[in-house]
This record gives sequence, C-alpha cells and structure tokens, in this order.
Amino acid sequence: MVTEALKRLYYTYTGHEANEITELPSSGSNRRYFRLTGIKTLIGVSGTSQEENSSFIYMADHFRKKGLPVPDVCCWSENKTYYLQEDLGDTLLFNAIEKGRKSSVFDECERSLLRKTITILPSIQFAGAEGFDFSKCYPQPEFNKRSILWDLNYFKYCFLKATGMEFQEDRLEDDFLKMSDVLLRSSSATFMYRDFQSRNVMIKEGEPWFIDFQGGRKGPVYYDVASFLWQAKAKFPEDLRNELLNDYIQALRKYIPVDEKYFFSQLRHFVLFRTLQVLGAYGFRGYFEKKPHFIQSVPFAIDNLRQLLREDYPEYPYLSSVLRELTNLKQFSDDLQKRTLEVKIVSFAYKKGIPNDPTGNGGGFVFDCRAINNPGKYERYNHFTGLDEPVINFLENDGEITEFLEHAYTMVDASVKRYLDRGFTNLMVCFGCTGGQHRSVYSAQHLAEHLSSKFGVKIHLTHREQNIEQIFDATI
Repeated sequence: MVTEALKRLYYTYTGHEANEITELPSSGSNRRYFRLTGIKTLIGVSGTSQEENSSFIYMADHFRKKGLPVPDVCCWSENKTYYLQEDLGDTLLFNAIEKGRKSSVFDECERSLLRKTITILPSIQFAGAEGFDFSKCYPQPEFNKRSILWDLNYFKYCFLKATGMEFQEDRLEDDFLKMSDVLLRSSSATFMYRDFQSRNVMIKEGEPWFIDFQGGRKGPVYYDVASFLWQAKAKFPEDLRNELLNDYIQALRKYIPVDEKYFFSQLRHFVLFRTLQVLGAYGFRGYFEKKPHFIQSVPFAIDNLRQLLREDYPEYPYLSSVLRELTNLKQFSDDLQKRTLEVKIVSFAYKKGIPNDPTGNGGGFVFDCRAINNPGKYERYNHFTGLDEPVINFLENDGEITEFLEHAYTMVDASVKRYLDRGFTNLMVCFGCTGGQHRSVYSAQHLAEHLSSKFGVKIHLTHREQNIEQIFDATI
C-alpha cells in the first residue's frame, strides 16, 4: 500500500510512472524512506504522524527560502501522510567520517566536512528563525520546562530504571527542576534543530545538506552544539572538538557577540542534559524496542558521561551521585575494563636480545635507536643513563633524537587510538640501542610520558638493562 501510494504521488508530480521503487535503510524514527527512479530520481517518505510531516514540509520550505541547504519537498499527499523530496544521495556525514571515528585520527578531508557543517549551524539557528512560525513545530513550539522534564523523565524511566538501580525519586526530581532552571536561563528566539548530529547531515558533492529537522523548535543555541560535538559514536578527540567549537563561535559572532567564558560554562550543562536525553532514547529504542544499533551505542554515551563527571556539577548534587553510581555499574564497568588498554614500553640492548611480549601479541613496535648519535662514545657519559640530565642535554642539543621520536609518536599514537576504539587491551613498544643505557632509555621514558599525558592509558615502563620499572596509572 505504501509503495503504491508513493508511486501514484510520483506519477502525479512527474507525469510519468516510476521505473523502480527501493526501500532505504530505516533510521531511528517510524518514517520509511524509498528511492523512486524514472524520469527523475526522488525520495519518497511515509510517515505515520501527519503533524510531524506537516512540520517538516513547512520547515523545509522556509529554510530553502532562506538559502539553507535542505532538501526540496516536491509534493505531498492531501493528508500529508506521504511526500516526495529531493534525492541527496546516500552519503551521511556519519559515514563520510568513518575512518576518523574508528581510528580517532581525522584526516583533513574529514575535518573539512565537520568544519563546514558546524559553521553553517549558526545560520540555521539565526537566519532560519527569521520569519519562522514556531506554532508549526511539533510536538512543542519551544524548548521549555515541560519539554526538559519530559526528556529527563524519559532518561529516568527508559534507562535509569532499566538498569535496576535504586534511587530516591523525590531528590532526583529536585535536581531535575534545578537543571531546567539552569538550561532556561539561556532562552533565545533562535531555531533549535534538536537532533543536530552527523547522521542527520548528508554529503552531496562535498557539501553538507541537512535533514530530519522536524523535531526542531524555538530554543537556545547550546543544545545543537552539544548534540553535534558530543554525539556518542562520533568520538571526536578533544583537540578536534575544541577546533570545531572555535569554528562555531567565530561563525556565531556574525549574529551575536559571544562571551566565551559564559558560553562554555553554560554549554557543559547542555552537554550533560543532551547525554541524559540520548541515554533515554537508547534505553527505549534498545531495551524496549530491541534495536541493536541503540544498545551498541550505550557504552559510548556512558563514556561521555564519565568524562563529564570528572568536573563536578555542584548545582545537581544528588543527580551527580546517581550518575557516578550509574557509570560504575557492573554492566558498564565490565565493558570499560574490556576496553582498557595497557601499553608496555621497554628499553633494551640489542646484544641481549629483543624483549619477549608476555601477552603473546607478537611484540608490537620495535624501534632501533642505534642510528642516533651515541653519547656512549664519550667516557664522561658512561656513568649516566637516558634519565640523567647530562645525557638528556646531549641528546636534545644534538637534535637527532627529537626528530626520531616525532616519527615514533605519530605511528604509536595512531595505534593507541585504534586499539582504544577496537577494545584491545595490550600494546608493546620497544626501543633498542647498543647498550640499553642512553638512547633507548631516553626514548622509552619520553614515549611513556607522552602517551600518559595524551591518552591517559595505563603504561608499564621497563628499562630492562637498568632494572628500572615504572607504572603510569590510567586516567581514562
């Protein structure tokens, strides 16, 4: 029935029969999408909510008139159950940045797409709001206390209770009310996309186009920034997130002055709120509707929550304690344990053999430091190691070891990011030189400090020939 209705609509619009109609993969909503080919290729949409369809049709028309990159809705059925829209292709931004998501190393092409996307957001929020009739929004015309509490209770009932945790609902509700007050102090007459994330951005001819904005309403700008940059499975590293935040703020300044200190202080509340809202959605779609995609996303959102709770939220003391208990639940801490990486770093002398890898993974990286200028040639360094200042000064003033380590860092960093993403638990890196005293010791020590600082993973450092061991505890 759905396909026949869309075919009729296609014929009404084009005057020709559709040659073929193919259903496309479904999203998290109850809408169904089809590609109709013929004299023109169009996307047919079947939505069970006429009100939601009406909102999308109105918004798409309004945004196009403002010059924003959204699909053209060509025609719709009388009751707006079905409509046809422009075909933007098959490439989601989420898929276009897949290599970066999986490795945590985003190349320039991926970064460019993300920058283009985030810098268009202020135009959607401000230019999109000009002359916009917010009464057309569904189900709510604006971001208000009712919608905030609805989302927070969505989290409570669909996720928190599903874990089996015990908590005091009255105290939790008190903090929910406090959060709504904090979020609403940022009210503005801007358009809030509400589900602004990489799955709702299409890439066509290298440019971002925006879809699935029908849940939008009047609301503060922070919500969309939090949705995009803290999307659970996007896994943006901190340096990229900061870069994109800066790009967004520069684009935002075309519309309003920005107090960055206030902006960031307010943003973190929206990041927490959005994370809870997302967990509620994952709970409902995953635990109740049994959709595996959403269950698989839960650990990433829990990790986001752990990161957020590193800095206290004094406004919500009871909620914070509940969330900390939540992140430490066995089903989530076990998952974290599975994905905890330990890097074993060893300095050694080649004449005594390359160290064995006790994990059985084959030894990982082995870097040969013997081509670097050797302080061991000089008698005055014989009683020192690569941990001592005279040797450190010699190596750093000479400069060869600095360039050598830059290359080593690049290779090892890429592996650490991939290992973390794939849940691997062991990586071994060895540095060898003639005597295992100067160059290899310096290199191993500096790599350990570098990885600990950059990734917070557990490091087991061994200077084998010096009988020195050091543990850097994980901070992730």
